[in-house]
Amino acid sequence: MKFSYTALNKGNTVKGKYEAENEQKLIEYLRGKGMTVLSVTIKKASAIASYQATFSRVSFNDVVDFTRKIAMMLNAGLTIVDALEILKKQTDKPSLMTLIIQIDTDVRAGASLSTALKKHKNAFNNLYISLIKAGEASGKLDEIMLKLADNLDKERSFKGKIRGALVYPALVVFAMFIVMFVMVTFVIPQLLNLYKDFNIDLPITTVILMAVSNFFQKTWPLLIIGVVGLSLLFKRYLATKTGKKSFDLFLLKLPIISNVIRMSALVDSTRTLSILIASGVSILDGLSIVTETTDNVVYQEAFQNVYTDVEKGSPIGKALEDTGVFPPILVQMASVGEQTGNLDDTLSRISKYFEMESELAVKAMTTLIEPAILLVLGAFVGFLVMSVITPIYNLTSSFK
Repeated sequence: MKFSYTALNKGNTVKGKYEAENEQKLIEYLRGKGMTVLSVTIKKASAIASYQATFSRVSFNDVVDFTRKIAMMLNAGLTIVDALEILKKQTDKPSLMTLIIQIDTDVRAGASLSTALKKHKNAFNNLYISLIKAGEASGKLDEIMLKLADNLDKERSFKGKIRGALVYPALVVFAMFIVMFVMVTFVIPQLLNLYKDFNIDLPITTVILMAVSNFFQKTWPLLIIGVVGLSLLFKRYLATKTGKKSFDLFLLKLPIISNVIRMSALVDSTRTLSILIASGVSILDGLSIVTETTDNVVYQEAFQNVYTDVEKGSPIGKALEDTGVFPPILVQMASVGEQTGNLDDTLSRISKYFEMESELAVKAMTTLIEPAILLVLGAFVGFLVMSVITPIYNLTSSFK
């Protein structure tokens, strides 16, 4: 909330504006600065500011930038309170400003940074909070914040590569379906109506196209409603545990996409576990956190099984092998890393390998998708040409 205040500072009356969780927090903050509070009023936000505060949210990019800036300032010798104070002056986004103010208020009240972050799990996941907690316990918060910032940067870069590789094919496919729908529903029927007045035999392709066009022309509003309804039902089905697992299993059986999904899950999990172990987090706690790093239910359940086996005393390599999900190279490297006591370094190396493999998988997928799109588009255009042009040829032949 934004407040306007009037206070005495060393005998002088000062007025100012400040954001705080509530009025009491503001008064405590001003008293901590040696001021005597005279009055506090809530500052009403403009309509635009209210809209921004309501509908904007803290994005993953905001978290990455927040972490990098905090890490740099802590590494330069500033305290966490000073770092948060500087960030408040540099931030323009309302949702991020509110987040920083709430964290700053909790830290000034005596809470640790990890405790303050726990209140905002929509922005900071368990991995993030666990690493901050480990840094506070070891007294190396600045070093771990730098590692965390590097990891988030890598994650952002990796996701950006995959997203960038898939955006173009997705847009082409979407545009292709829209054009096909418009052509079949509104354009083709006007052309085919010309043949109704002539007593000629229409080829089978034209008959099929006329039947499809008539169907789409009469029912297109219902078709759109049906597609939207099925999409909503499918979304609700995916929200269930059974639906999500069935869909994830289906994706892992697809010939091209499955490799991208596997490599992406392995990159995130191995890199995350490496950083956790290097930061002093136990293997069991690390496995518990890694379970939540992937959205794929198959890998979530696999890591839960690994956690259970390791908890019972099984070596991590054996536990990974028993799931039947993880590739042999990860099983072997994890076993070697555990035996040599360099599990964190070994996992870091294997995560780089999986990252390279995932990039190759994405390139292979896009290389195959583009010709497939052109093939489907060419077949559709060829079918239209045959259906529309052939009757015209038959008609001119009959006149001769």
